[in-house]
Amino acid sequence: MEHKFNVVGGTVRRLRHERNWTQETLSARCTVRGVEITRSTLAKIEAGIRGVNDAELYVLAKALKLDLGELFPANFKQRCK
Repeated sequence: MEHKFNVVGGTVRRLRHERNWTQETLSARCTVRGVEITRSTLAKIEAGIRGVNDAELYVLAKALKLDLGELFPANFKQRCK
């Protein structure tokens, strides 16, 4: 059984791909917003093998030009109602 350590990694990956950004690009966008997320860390977040803290979650949303809630998959939002 595979355990995911975050629910947003797949969404981050999908949105990054939609923007045609590399992991390096998103990493740099996070760093200029004050939270360093290396390319290696971002790869682990996207794969779900690393958790995401609140500051990282916030800066990922801002770097992707989203509201925070948009990072969460629809099935997760449905379970939390």
